[in-house]
Amino acid sequence: MSFEGSTLVDWAAFQRARAELGAGFVRILGYFQEDGSKSVTAIETAMRAGNATALVIPAHTLKGEARQFGAEPLALVAETIETIARTCIETRDTPDAALPHVVSLRGLFDETMSLLQREANPLVERRPGFGRRAVTGFGQG
Repeated sequence: MSFEGSTLVDWAAFQRARAELGAGFVRILGYFQEDGSKSVTAIETAMRAGNATALVIPAHTLKGEARQFGAEPLALVAETIETIARTCIETRDTPDAALPHVVSLRGLFDETMSLLQREANPLVERRPGFGRRAVTGFGQG
C-alpha cells in the first residue's frame, strides 16, 4: 500500500488534536510513537506466529491512536488487520489474509510518524497556506 505524504495525515484532524491536547500535545504524540512502535512489533510477532488472537489488541490500539492524530490510512490498515483477526478467531482460522496489510504496516507507520513529528516540531518553518497567512513584510499579513 502506497500513500503520498499529503494523504497520510488529515491535517484538519491533526490541528484539532493539537488544539484539544494543548500543552500536552507533543508529549502525547511521543507516547503515540512509542506505543505505536510497540503495537507494530506486536502485530508483526503475532503474524509470524499465525496468532489471530494476539493481533487484535495491538491493531485495535494502533487504530484508535492513529485516528486521534488524523492518520487515517494508518488507522484503516490497523482496522483491517483487527477485523481479519477477529474473523479468524470466530472461524478458528489462521490470519493469512492479514499478511499483506501487516507487511505494509511498519513503513506506513514510520512515514506517518515522520510527517507528524515534522509538523509538531516548533523549530520547523511552516508552509504558507497551511492554516497560516504568508507574511509579506514586517507588520503586514
